[in-house]
Amino acid sequence: MLVPDAGQTRTYRFSKGKLRLIIAVLGTSIVLGLLGAYSIYANYSLREQLNLAIQTTQKERIAFTHQQESFEQTLKAEEEKMNVYARSLGQMQARLSRLDSLGKRLVETSSLTSAEFDFDVQPAFGGPRINAENDEADMMLMNQMQLVDSKIALLDTNLVAINYLLQDGIEENSARPHAWPSDGGWLSSKYGIRTDPFTSKQAIHRGIDIANRFGAPVLSSSRGVVIYAGKVKDYGYMVEIEHGYGYRTRYGHMSSLSVSVGDVVEANNIIGRIGSSGRSTGPHLHYEVRRNNEALNPERFLPKS
Repeated sequence: MLVPDAGQTRTYRFSKGKLRLIIAVLGTSIVLGLLGAYSIYANYSLREQLNLAIQTTQKERIAFTHQQESFEQTLKAEEEKMNVYARSLGQMQARLSRLDSLGKRLVETSSLTSAEFDFDVQPAFGGPRINAENDEADMMLMNQMQLVDSKIALLDTNLVAINYLLQDGIEENSARPHAWPSDGGWLSSKYGIRTDPFTSKQAIHRGIDIANRFGAPVLSSSRGVVIYAGKVKDYGYMVEIEHGYGYRTRYGHMSSLSVSVGDVVEANNIIGRIGSSGRSTGPHLHYEVRRNNEALNPERFLPKS
């Protein structure tokens, strides 16, 4: 029943079949509308996901490009570093060859003994451990450079000593160690077989020990040139002096050093201070005398009085 105007009433009658048809049409329209709305929503969501995937892919591509550029720059830097290493190694080897030839000629044309200055010996050397991840060629170059650098340092030391001996025309008597190597003190351990103070076992003592107060001056026992000044395992702070004619002296366990490699010292010059560095039980000087690298009893070279 429909009421179009206030005073009129219209009535429509539908059969059950038409009513079912109308309801079916309305239901189908509603279902289709809902399906259309869902399709629109689903398509929008899919587009959003697709856009997000595209943006993520673009970001990853940009990041990959940056990583690739960084890798290429690193590779280029490594190649340049290898080239620098190779050039440096070539220069070092050329210098080594010149120093080696010069040293041998100086020994051959002088009265110096070849046993005292052996230019063919390979120096012992060490250094930081190179990680296994490093390039094998890089490791080989670094090891070779360390070896050549150590040999050059050894040659430089020998040449400094040779230059000093040749220029000053040192006589054997003046080269021979003869002065007491400390300002005061007393002989606390002799040369030869003794009981090791750390292990309590018999061991060879290749020098003598001179006990003294901490900080007392350590003195050169003869004129010479310093060929080593630094820290050595067991010796602690140590100085080694080349006196000529095969004579060398060593001064160990010092608390500080007063000289550097290449310094020319006279007898009784201060070269350091008494200490207890290295393998030591208290303040004292470990003193060695060597000739042609053979340890001698230092008491033979101490003053009689």
